[in-house]
Amino acid sequence: MNSALDRLRSLQPHSARGQFPLAPRESPVRALIVTHYYAEHRGGVEVVARELADRLASRGLEVVWAASDEGLEQAEEAVSRLTMRAWNFTERLVGFSYPLWGPISLVRLWRAVRRCDVVHIHDSVYMGNVLAYLYARLLRKPVVVTQHVGMVPYAQRVLRGLLVFANRTLARQVLGGSDRCIFISTKVQNYFGEFVHFRTAPLYIPNGIATEIFQPVDRLERRRLRAGLGLSLDKPVLLFVGRFVERKGLKVLRSLAELFPECQWVFVGWGPLDPVTWGLPNVSCPGAMDRARLIPYFQLADLLVLPSVGEGFPAVVQQAMACGTPALISEDTALGMPEIGPLVFVSDLAVEKFADRLREFLGHPEGMESRRDAVAGFARSHWDWELCTDEYQKILSQLASRVQFADLSLKNPSPGRD
Repeated sequence: MNSALDRLRSLQPHSARGQFPLAPRESPVRALIVTHYYAEHRGGVEVVARELADRLASRGLEVVWAASDEGLEQAEEAVSRLTMRAWNFTERLVGFSYPLWGPISLVRLWRAVRRCDVVHIHDSVYMGNVLAYLYARLLRKPVVVTQHVGMVPYAQRVLRGLLVFANRTLARQVLGGSDRCIFISTKVQNYFGEFVHFRTAPLYIPNGIATEIFQPVDRLERRRLRAGLGLSLDKPVLLFVGRFVERKGLKVLRSLAELFPECQWVFVGWGPLDPVTWGLPNVSCPGAMDRARLIPYFQLADLLVLPSVGEGFPAVVQQAMACGTPALISEDTALGMPEIGPLVFVSDLAVEKFADRLREFLGHPEGMESRRDAVAGFARSHWDWELCTDEYQKILSQLASRVQFADLSLKNPSPGRD
């Protein structure tokens, strides 16, 4: 038995980019992270995965990140990337991102799962994520799933039906069969808890925020930032950050921009429903941008407006709040993190209701200013990435230790054991 395992190990390739180095069992935990895209795709799930991967790698874990190669610009220094050739015609045709990985990529994924100690999947319905789960089960490797998204109420009936089917089949199997399930919002946890039987009790761990980077500034600095970006110093600045797609509430936002011409509406993002096409003079679209360029917009804005649905809890709300900017969000989104309570403005998705809440906010400018300190303080005390990373490191290390122990047992069987 031992000699057969040794022969199999001897056939494995030596260390290369996107692969784990062959190392003795006392080596650091080898974690394989799997997402549908890298952070260059600019989705919230991928951005969170990058932050967590970087922080785990900085703590000594050997991290390989497998994801689609679309939009890839550069590799992280501490995280080895295993890029997958992918086709994503669904996003171009219907606005739903579902990359399909090629056969060679799937072979490379198998090898990566075989060489790791633990697999960490972000969301449970994407092709590569599902196959990573299946490979891990076949190879007896522990699996951790972080579930970010629940049910998205797409306007198109076909998309809604497909997502329900995927959640009730693929997600149900992956979440129910994994060693640990982590939810970033209570709303998503409650949704899947209705039909998933978990192997162990699921955990609620909200995403962290890099509070050392996302920080508030005083009123004078906000005016300086506005002047530098060509924004008026006298009009309220209302900010949207995200993809220009249906579930982010672009239709509601267009109506609000028309109803409030006295406000400056700034849309930072990208996507098929581009606000540039609205032709409204009070709307500006500086485009998609990296974190360094985005932070000043969070700091200078009076309010983040996000009438989205079907999300766990958007990272942009946390980022805005860390910069002292309050948020106006939908009831659906607020359910993802009920502990924020009165620190955000909440409305249902009717345009009239959103308009009423916005008038209430704009009608009390001094209240707007006094709220900023409370919002930033809450973010600092509740969404610290270091504490979040502590939890993930503990979970991954505990599960990986089982693999290392099992491997040691195979190498050194007890006396008298066949």
